[in-house]
Amino acid sequence: MAELRLQVLAFVMALAIAAVSCGGFEFQEATVDAIQLGFRNGSLTSTALVRFYLDQIGRLNPLLHAVIEVNPDALAQAARADSERSSGRCPSGAGGLHGVPVLLKDNIATRDRLNTTAGSLALLGSVVKRDAGVASRLRRAGAVILGKANPSEWSNFRPVASGWSARGGQTLNPYVLSATPCGSSAGPGVAAATNMAAVTLGSETDGSILCPSSWNSVVGIKPTVGLTSRSGVIPITPRQDTIGPMCRTVSDAVHVLDAIVGYDALDAEATGAASEYIPPGGYRQFLKTDGLKGKRIGVASMFFAGYDDVHLTVYEEHLHTMRRHGATLIDLDIATNLTDLGIQEMIAMYAEFKLSINAYLSDLLYSPVRSLAEVIAFNNAHPVEERLKDFGQPDLIAAEKTNGIGVAERAAIRRLDQLSTDGLEKLMNQHQLDAIVAPNSDASSVLAVGGYPGIAVPAGYDKRGVPFGICFGGLKGYEPRLIEMAFAFEQASKVRKPPAFKR
Repeated sequence: MAELRLQVLAFVMALAIAAVSCGGFEFQEATVDAIQLGFRNGSLTSTALVRFYLDQIGRLNPLLHAVIEVNPDALAQAARADSERSSGRCPSGAGGLHGVPVLLKDNIATRDRLNTTAGSLALLGSVVKRDAGVASRLRRAGAVILGKANPSEWSNFRPVASGWSARGGQTLNPYVLSATPCGSSAGPGVAAATNMAAVTLGSETDGSILCPSSWNSVVGIKPTVGLTSRSGVIPITPRQDTIGPMCRTVSDAVHVLDAIVGYDALDAEATGAASEYIPPGGYRQFLKTDGLKGKRIGVASMFFAGYDDVHLTVYEEHLHTMRRHGATLIDLDIATNLTDLGIQEMIAMYAEFKLSINAYLSDLLYSPVRSLAEVIAFNNAHPVEERLKDFGQPDLIAAEKTNGIGVAERAAIRRLDQLSTDGLEKLMNQHQLDAIVAPNSDASSVLAVGGYPGIAVPAGYDKRGVPFGICFGGLKGYEPRLIEMAFAFEQASKVRKPPAFKR
């Protein structure tokens, strides 16, 4: 324990030194807007920025295990961005992320020298045909692919501890090291919180962006399913999988969202349907400090039940802040049976995962495993470390036993559709709501099964210093109004603070 305390103290001191020793540009907590201003006024280069984040990773990652792999070509990409900027040759399509380093969750494929493994040793060395759709869009925007962030292995479909993978080890919460980092996008969340990258990308099937964002005091946007492409992303289920930003501010998350949304022929059905929701002029226009004014927000008591007085006091203050800034809050009685929802979700998901992962693996140019059955066999031949032996792989095995979308699966999907239509959609329409609000990721399953969006924003810290968040959720395509509310709330509350690295 003494050794760990010294290690943590050294990291905190190093962070303090880095914050004041970077000649003219404040690297710690730098926003995308500040970075672009630094590029324009000459106080910053992409190369210097990448070096800073690589240094952060080198010092912090041995403790936190948030990054699974850094890109050996990151500095070359940064140098190219600097050259393009200095010569006025920025490519068409380059936007606010030009020259900005981004970390991707390790289920998002890149056709480069980085691996894409979902944290599993079974996929180490596999070769993808092309960049994932969102990675391709980031490159067109001029972003620097800094590396891959540590996921929960197989995005928690192998039920390991949150933030643990065989490749990356156990990601730790940087605020309180003994607290959970939460969710399969733990690596991106921790990396964003600790300034290991300017911005990060995570994925969510049910809670995997909203939960680690809440527990690591960052902003996470879970987009409407199909708003961002899932092509080249190691899948769980096409009904619920979505890719979204995890950043230190709402503004930064919206910069990333603008870069990654849009139609992709390789995910045509979902992105084609969702493209109609993308507003002309993008999403940054909705960063309004008065974004709560006139909004009707539903508050469901069922999501707040069970929290202690510290949390409830803070949440009540936040609800009062929303009212003070012009929102009308409506008490809701959400009658959705969450137990039934969870059961039906898993019935459908087991079969969908097997179909999706087999399709993904068979499409790789090279892979040590070509099917879910081979993944299970690999795991049996290479047991996880001793302290995690009890986690096993029951969900993988249950998925392997399925045989396509049969009677039970179709019935489950119909039930999930009914729960969405007669649940959140009916309530939102009946009360003419712009959003519902809930603690942390407590509404994630309701949002997940309907393909609905949500935005998590830092809300506070408990007695130990563990962060918690608040989530604004809505119906498909409600991103503009959710961004307005999340940004206005963030600016009014100013909750986020850097990690403390407490034990």
